[in-house]
Amino acid sequence: MKIYTKTGDRGQTGLFGGARVSKASARVAAYGDVDELNSVLGAARAADLPARLDDEIHRIQSELFALGAELARVPGKDVDLGVDLIADGHIAALESTIDELEQGLPPLKTFILPGGSPGASTLHVARTVCRRAERGVIQLADAEPVREELVRYLNRLSDLIFVMARSANASAGVGDVPWLGRDSAP
Repeated sequence: MKIYTKTGDRGQTGLFGGARVSKASARVAAYGDVDELNSVLGAARAADLPARLDDEIHRIQSELFALGAELARVPGKDVDLGVDLIADGHIAALESTIDELEQGLPPLKTFILPGGSPGASTLHVARTVCRRAERGVIQLADAEPVREELVRYLNRLSDLIFVMARSANASAGVGDVPWLGRDSAP
C-alpha cells in the first residue's frame, strides 16, 4: 500500500463512512488536534517518565486514537470503527488516576508555571494541546452532533496531564516552578 493517495490534493479528505470534507473543516481540525495531542504524549513518553506514568499514557494514547476515529466519521452514520468508543468508564478511570497520583504530591499552595524536568515540561505542552483539542471538539459540537463524553474526557484528561506533570517533577526530584506574581519580580 502506498502512503500517498493523491486524493487530498484538492484540499479535501475522506471521513469514515465515505463523505469528503474540506481539510479546513471544524471536524478535521478537531481530530487533528486530538492527533497532535497523541503525538505530544508520545514525545512525553520518550522523556524518560516513570513507568507508572508511561503505562498510563500508553493506555491514553489508544483511547485518543479511538476518540479521533469517532470524530473522523460521518456524523449520524453508523460505521463500525473497530474500537471501543469513549464512555463514562474511561472518564472514571482518568479521575481515579488523578486521585491516586495526587495522594503522593504536596498540596498546591500557588499557581505553578510549566517547567521542571524534561518529562514534566513535555507534559505541560501536552496539557495545553489537550485544552486546544477540547476547544476544537466544543466548537465542532456547536455545529454538529458530538457525544458529550468526548468533551468530558478531554476536560478530565487535561486535569490528569497537569497532575502527571507534577508527578513527573516529583519523581525526578525537581520541584514545581512556582508563579511568583507581579509583586515578586526577580
